[in-house]
Amino acid sequence: VQLQASGGGLVQAGGSLRLSCAASGRTFSMYGMGWFRQAPGKEREFVAAIRWSGDSTDYADSVKGRFTISGDNAKNTVYLQMNSLKPEDTAVYYCAADLKPWRLRIGVHGHEYDYWGQGTLVTVSS
Repeated sequence: VQLQASGGGLVQAGGSLRLSCAASGRTFSMYGMGWFRQAPGKEREFVAAIRWSGDSTDYADSVKGRFTISGDNAKNTVYLQMNSLKPEDTAVYYCAADLKPWRLRIGVHGHEYDYWGQGTLVTVSS
């Protein structure tokens, strides 16, 4: 599976951005996709995830109510709509794919994912 993330950029605090992650390859066996982020000097952290069927999502507490994850199965693409952005949201955002269709729940840890995109930088100015 290949993942291509896009949509990052520079935005002022309070603004919005929409990230996209296009998947190609063995997408028929995907269980879910997730977004993670890594700020300078910090460890990678979970942001949001969605079951590929679209019937389940999960969010980090820090983004609940501001970020929305969604998917378009026809386009093999997952989106992360980010509203009310804060300077602390500044990070490189990575999308990841979980190819374990037998899973019972969405993964919120990096080690639960099998493939990773290259990352897209989001910078929120104050």
